Amino acid sequence: MAESDWDTVTVLRKKGPTAAQAKSKQAILAAQRRGEDVETSKKWAAGQNKQHSITKNTAKLDRETEELHHDRVTLEVGKVIQQGRQSKGLTQKDLATKINEKPQVIADYESGRAIPNNQVLGKIERAIGECPSTRRVRW
Repeated sequence: MAESDWDTVTVLRKKGPTAAQAKSKQAILAAQRRGEDVETSKKWAAGQNKQHSITKNTAKLDRETEELHHDRVTLEVGKVIQQGRQSKGLTQKDLATKINEKPQVIADYESGRAIPNNQVLGKIERAIGECPSTRRVRW
């Protein structure tokens, strides 16, 4: 029993500072005071969400004026799409589901707010069986 002493404490594992504590300003200053080599670097745009940055094209769309604007689908095309859809007995949602697009896309095309996309127009044309070019409508 002489080997065990009630006054001594044995530490099996001592936890070091966590990553956040090791990178704190206080930890860096303490290491510098001790004379240790400290390497710090600031990451570019650290902590910022750069996934959805605004591009030049997006900015151009936002600054759109009468002189500089994107061509939209004409109302005649919208009417042809609407009449073709109604003749098939489809709602905007039904047509959108049929061509794998959102219902808002169909609404935009019918109201003349959409920027023409040949792929979408081709899908609409195949779905409603109406070829607006035979009606001499300018896309």
